Amino acid sequence: MSDRSLVSSVLLDRESLPDREPLPRYVAPLPAWLENAGLRLVVPIVVINLLGTAFGFWYYGFHPLPLSDPFIVWQFAGTPPAMWAFVPDSPVATGFVAVALGLWWLDRPSDYWTALAFFGCWKLGLWTPFVLLAFADGFLATTPLPMYLFLLISHLGMAAEAFLLYRITEFPRRAIAVALGWYALNDLVDYFFPVVGTPHHTLVPGQARLADAVGFTHPSPAHEIAAAGAVALTLTATLLVVATRRRKRSRAVDSGEQ
Repeated sequence: MSDRSLVSSVLLDRESLPDREPLPRYVAPLPAWLENAGLRLVVPIVVINLLGTAFGFWYYGFHPLPLSDPFIVWQFAGTPPAMWAFVPDSPVATGFVAVALGLWWLDRPSDYWTALAFFGCWKLGLWTPFVLLAFADGFLATTPLPMYLFLLISHLGMAAEAFLLYRITEFPRRAIAVALGWYALNDLVDYFFPVVGTPHHTLVPGQARLADAVGFTHPSPAHEIAAAGAVALTLTATLLVVATRRRKRSRAVDSGEQ
């Protein structure tokens, strides 16, 4: 494959991009050039998100490397295996957006994966910076500054990614319902009804592993602050996708589309 064909396979032509609709700034806040750049660079963005997913699973305690570590450590080790699906929230969100954008690039777009990606990128892209700033003293006491800044900036990038997705979906009701159902279930088991063990949200400063290895302590008011942020972001994600859907449908009706 020539260098030119390799580049063209990675960078989408401007003409092949979906149209940018003139939606209100609150549902489409990114400038046109940034949206177009994000969609044209879809292949490297998918790769970056997959790397973020792999790093995230390592961060939560899935440690094939280094070999000196036990295979399962940290939060995975202190969580009952039946609830592991609810632990790596940010890695799952980056996985959702990688799948959604990858399927679109392959001309097999999925409204369901795209809705899940929007909810995940918006919610985890902002919840993590929220707790990093709300509990900055505690995080900085145990987290090197470069890692702290990496977590802060990379998660804000996730939130920005969410606003590429309206270009590749109409956010149908069933897709919204699936995404809302998944993230509402996450909120319930993360903060209110853990089912097995203790609540399963990402650990914040002040928590400690219980001696019987079935969960972690959840001191107040940190638990309530983290819960308030998560629930608020699930609600705002829902409002944003519903508003986007209504605006897109309204434009379609005004232009005579079915």
